[in-house]
Amino acid sequence: MQYISTRGGAEPLGFCDATLTGLAPDGGLFVPERYPTLDTATLSSLVGAPFETMAHTVLSRFTGGELTDADLKADIDAAMGTFAHTARTPLVQIGPSHFILELFHGPTLAFKDVAMQTLARLMDRILSQRGRRATIVTATSGDTGAAAADAFRGRSAIDLFILYPHGRVSEVQRRQMTTIADDNVHTLAVEGDFDDCQRIVKALFVDRAFNERVAMSGVNSINWARVAAQITYYLFAALALGAPHRKIAFSVPTGNFGDILAGYVAHEMGLPVAELIIATNQNDILDRTLKTGRYMPGRVAPSTSPSMDIQVSSNFERLVFDLSGRDAASVKGRMADLSDGFALSDAELGRMKTLFTSGRADDEDTRRIIGEVYAETGLVVDPHTAVGLKAAREARVPAGTPVVTLSTAHPAKFPDAVEAGCGRRPERPERLAAVMSDPERSTTVPADVKAVADIVVDRSRAVAA
Repeated sequence: MQYISTRGGAEPLGFCDATLTGLAPDGGLFVPERYPTLDTATLSSLVGAPFETMAHTVLSRFTGGELTDADLKADIDAAMGTFAHTARTPLVQIGPSHFILELFHGPTLAFKDVAMQTLARLMDRILSQRGRRATIVTATSGDTGAAAADAFRGRSAIDLFILYPHGRVSEVQRRQMTTIADDNVHTLAVEGDFDDCQRIVKALFVDRAFNERVAMSGVNSINWARVAAQITYYLFAALALGAPHRKIAFSVPTGNFGDILAGYVAHEMGLPVAELIIATNQNDILDRTLKTGRYMPGRVAPSTSPSMDIQVSSNFERLVFDLSGRDAASVKGRMADLSDGFALSDAELGRMKTLFTSGRADDEDTRRIIGEVYAETGLVVDPHTAVGLKAAREARVPAGTPVVTLSTAHPAKFPDAVEAGCGRRPERPERLAAVMSDPERSTTVPADVKAVADIVVDRSRAVAA
């Protein structure tokens, strides 16, 4: 299994090298040269299997034999052992043919834990086997940074630098990053929005001299291993609801397109997916793209669902690559300068619409849905989940088709928004007790590439090595 760049200017890499490299040297994103398949017999054999077994089946298709089955299984088992629920990602029914997939039972109470806990162990294993160090620089709109801080804390071969938009994440999200006391975790509050953080990280990746000096790697959803690990919970939900003998629809609250991209890849591998519903907040670039055919970034508008406050959805590039017939030159031309956006061709938009639909929820919609769900079911949901629920309710899914809305965060991470919606403040899990009282460590920096680079060089142990 080889991994190629969406922009065509990087040498193909194997799974381990692609995982450590993160972003391709040409600025593109690594994708497998082909999608592996899961046939009906294989899918049927997984019905009722533990989450870990499904994860091993999925990830082993992408490693190309570069990791032994025993090592891969050990890392998956250890990662899933950090989850508080034995089902790992349980399903909860909230209405006829409508289910919520709870992805927030990991250490930081967000869906990012599913992939991040696994990725940290895989990267640590690969680096240890090679006798190397790495410097991870990642951008976050809230949950990625928290998940990365927990997963990579204390790892001797890795230094982690987390860039988050100053004042634009929830208090819980911030504290989950800034209260980590381990010396290898560094949090940088960038005076800008998430797109600024993401821009800085990409600039550092394509600076070859800097990249080599600090042995840079990334764990955003630009890292293919993250996407691959997230495929598992689509299988888990679909197989529990009748796949592979019936199709399942998924509504996915998304900003950077990584989470829903995993659903797309699951479909390409053979999972019978009826529809993938892109659910956005008022930062609705993905909803607008599907409705107009034009991808046009705007200004980020702060919302009550801050993890989706994004106007440049990095992983959309991977889908455009496929929609274009894997035309790397076309992708490179469109992604070179996004200031004026770009248009999908009629054929590309048509192909996208065969699987994807979309919906949008502003803050008032989000507040209303939180209240309605609580009144109807007694269930307390976070604002991101509420965005997904609104899109699911409005989607025209064929009658009798189960719809699964991904619940991406525990409501306790956004207590003010939840209370405003349903009048009830969510209970705080024990895992958050220390987070809310421990001292914080963070460095405020301007939204400037050099300012961030200087801090990374000064603090990374890979430089001295």
